[in-house]
Amino acid sequence: MKWRSGVAVAVVVVVAVSVAAVMVVPRFSGPGTDTVDRSGPALLKSLRDLSQYHASAGEFQVVLDIERDVRYVPAALAGQRTLFVASGTVNAYVDFGGLAEDALTVSPTGEPRSVELALPKAVLDKPTLDQERCYVFAQERGLFDRLASLVETPDQQPFYVAAEGKIADAARESGLADRADENTRKMLTGMFGALGYEVAFTDPA
Repeated sequence: MKWRSGVAVAVVVVVAVSVAAVMVVPRFSGPGTDTVDRSGPALLKSLRDLSQYHASAGEFQVVLDIERDVRYVPAALAGQRTLFVASGTVNAYVDFGGLAEDALTVSPTGEPRSVELALPKAVLDKPTLDQERCYVFAQERGLFDRLASLVETPDQQPFYVAAEGKIADAARESGLADRADENTRKMLTGMFGALGYEVAFTDPA
């Protein structure tokens, strides 16, 4: 029994030493890569004063289904069909910088005091795509296109351009500009009202 106990203790010691050796020996995971950013700081190119009142904004999403075929070549060999998901926002604003000198008319006397303002119509800004929410959802490609993608990066710029156009069309049909007109009038009515004026809006000449 003593001999067996001694053997058991020896086995435990050997196992413990082996485990310790495994824990001590460092793992070699191959050559690593380092990233060095040698880019310079951002440079200020210009400053400009803003005279736009951004009165409303809309968030849009579009799914593009674009197919590119090669004439007289089977789709299994050449061509591709892509489902591209894009999300972006469109701002509607009123540009006060375009107000004419006679756009604001203040009543000289009378109670209550009044103001007449020739207010420009709201316009839509260019769509701003959210890069983190724009992606290829699915894609079918012919053999030649799959082989080409191994040696060159696919150009996704046409999808972004098409998405901007679709979102811009949707913004025009959504009534976003009309909402911006209404919000701007409410803002100006409250501002002039706080100064003791009633405001009336007219269209610019």
